[in-house]
Amino acid sequence: MPLSLPVPVTGRLRIIRANLLRTAVCLTTVWQLISGMPCRAQESSSLPENRATTHATLFGTGRTSLYETYLSPVTYTGPHLSFLHETLRKTHWLEGRITVQSIFDGFFCYTSNRAGNSDEMGGKFNYSIGWHYNWNVAGCLRLMAGGEIHAGLGAIYNNRNSNNPVQAKADADLCASLMAVYPFHIRRVPFTVRYQASLPLTGVMFSPQYGQSYYEMSLGNYDHNVCFTHPGNAPSMRHLLTLDFPVAGFTFRTGYLCDIRQSRVNGLRSHIWNHSFMIGYVKHFNFIKRKESRHRPFVL
Repeated sequence: MPLSLPVPVTGRLRIIRANLLRTAVCLTTVWQLISGMPCRAQESSSLPENRATTHATLFGTGRTSLYETYLSPVTYTGPHLSFLHETLRKTHWLEGRITVQSIFDGFFCYTSNRAGNSDEMGGKFNYSIGWHYNWNVAGCLRLMAGGEIHAGLGAIYNNRNSNNPVQAKADADLCASLMAVYPFHIRRVPFTVRYQASLPLTGVMFSPQYGQSYYEMSLGNYDHNVCFTHPGNAPSMRHLLTLDFPVAGFTFRTGYLCDIRQSRVNGLRSHIWNHSFMIGYVKHFNFIKRKESRHRPFVL
């Protein structure tokens, strides 16, 4: 048999170095594969959409009709200024089909009677938060249905009354809400039209009794001043129609708001009818960066 010659020391070092290099390359490849798996899983999850939020701020003007028999037996009409801020966010509930909507709005009006010899000033702030279930029908049309919790606080002042010149307004309701959203394009320009209707179903409101003064209430004379409300004694509703459109990379919104609040409790009748034409801007936020166009028709 031929004799095997011993391998020189330098040759052994080269072999060991080559084996170590191959082992390091294999370990690095395996580590990249293992560490890359959760990254791809996170990218394919619904986390980016769950963190998508739309904020809209609108300002408007229109006409108000006030009728408050506690202050006057006639109707007062006049202009008003209003604002509305809306936040719309998609959640992870029910596989991302639940959207949370919160709206904070208010108005201030200056009205006069038909004879022009008396004025009433009024204002109110409202806050509502709702949860809507989403589903797509007929292509791009999306319907949303759910419930809302609403609360409002305001006052009406009559400058002609010396006794009981102010009527406070406070109410809270559970409401049903329906919404329809339809995105479309005109010459490759994206638009989004949306309609929403809210109907109070049950709630409570503050109201003095007929002939009861606030001085009596301040002395602790309670006379069923917190009243249970329902569509029978407080038929109210709110309609909101908006159109989103892009201008120079920004998204603007214009719309019409019809807010009808009326009641018949404790021997008193009241209504506040607001019709507002509004315009403002829309901002879309996403906490995870991804490539997409500046204008998105809607949060979802």
